[in-house]
Amino acid sequence: MTTLITGARGKVGQGVIARLHSAGHPVRAASARPAELTVPAGVEVFELALDRPETFAAALDGVRQVFLYPEPAGIQELVKAAEAACVEHVVLLSSSSVLGPDAETDPLAGHSLKVERALTASSLTCTFLRPDAFASNSFGWAYAIGRSMPVQLAYPDAQIAPIHPEDIADIAFEALTGDSLTGRSVTLTGPESLTFRDQLAVLSSAIGREIPVERISREAAEQQMSAFMPARMAGSLLDLWAAASHGPAAVADTTDSLLGRPARSYAQWAAENALAFTGS
Repeated sequence: MTTLITGARGKVGQGVIARLHSAGHPVRAASARPAELTVPAGVEVFELALDRPETFAAALDGVRQVFLYPEPAGIQELVKAAEAACVEHVVLLSSSSVLGPDAETDPLAGHSLKVERALTASSLTCTFLRPDAFASNSFGWAYAIGRSMPVQLAYPDAQIAPIHPEDIADIAFEALTGDSLTGRSVTLTGPESLTFRDQLAVLSSAIGREIPVERISREAAEQQMSAFMPARMAGSLLDLWAAASHGPAAVADTTDSLLGRPARSYAQWAAENALAFTGS
């Protein structure tokens, strides 16, 4: 049973491909830019661009499962093509933000929510994986840390439970190869609530030197963030972190609760990726 992986250049997509291939499952990697993909020998590579529906049929031919990154552009056409190709199961890498009270108007949540709704309205069996913050979001601090600059934060005491991307890949592999998650919607987090200050202290230990933290105004943070993301998205993130400053983050499902094996800690992620924060 061939499984198609969209967003195959991403860390989670790459992890799912590696797990399926190592376990002997037929797997096909898809990307809008297939020439840029690096996959294990024997993994098929196909073009699939969501703004080009003419690429759908070939990529889905013979496929029975899809691991899908959430992109609302072209999702209605992709659903129809998947149904026509007799796809049986879609595992969507969604987001916990879809559970928020303003999900329909929130620029972060709305992206995934549109995809969830299109799949729910289809005849496909669907599993929704809804991770909260990725541990790898910390790469956003790498430039400052690598140059011994302070990390500037509007809400340094915001609490999240960052999840290791490899845990998401483990859970996605189970969703694609087992039946314990089929048809379910699961919220995923890391095993512990940490403030941004806590995370930076962990990174400090991993690289062996102090990382200064500088609190800045919300307006200054919004200006900085708007340089590399839409202003509405920056505002949404800052609203989220402001709300998260009032208490510990909820710990939801992890590899421990879903797969019966310990969840990877943020400290493990930091140790594995310390070199990215050294400026070398």
